[in-house]
Amino acid sequence: MASTKDAREATMVGRRTDGTPVRRPLSPHLQVYDMMQITSGLSIANRATGIAWTVGLLFLVWWLVAAAAGPRAFAAAQWFFSSFLGILILFGMTAVAWFHTLGGVRHLMWDAGYGYDLPTTYRTGRAVLIGTAVLTVLTWFIVIIAWG
Repeated sequence: MASTKDAREATMVGRRTDGTPVRRPLSPHLQVYDMMQITSGLSIANRATGIAWTVGLLFLVWWLVAAAAGPRAFAAAQWFFSSFLGILILFGMTAVAWFHTLGGVRHLMWDAGYGYDLPTTYRTGRAVLIGTAVLTVLTWFIVIIAWG
């Protein structure tokens, strides 16, 4: 293999299982993507909502452990989730749930081979955003009616 001229090229060099050298493709980094482009923005947001789901699971585990630990621990968890910050977190997790679910359905369509043309990609991207907003508000409308 030729010597590298740029330090970044060193990460592109690898070896096959038989030991022969091979050049790996360089994956584009965030500087390449236009964040105002709906496809890039939604792709990154889908990954971010996956991380947010993980954080939400920690809150769910806390609530379940508190429920199992007894009335005092459960009351403390309930107090937190009924506070302004708790409701804000629950509202955010509702939006995360809907966005990640609708984005997942969009990806399943792509996996099936549908929706690759640019107009459909933009249309389904807008549908994910609008669907997230509408379903989040609808969910909380139902929660408030059931709560009160």
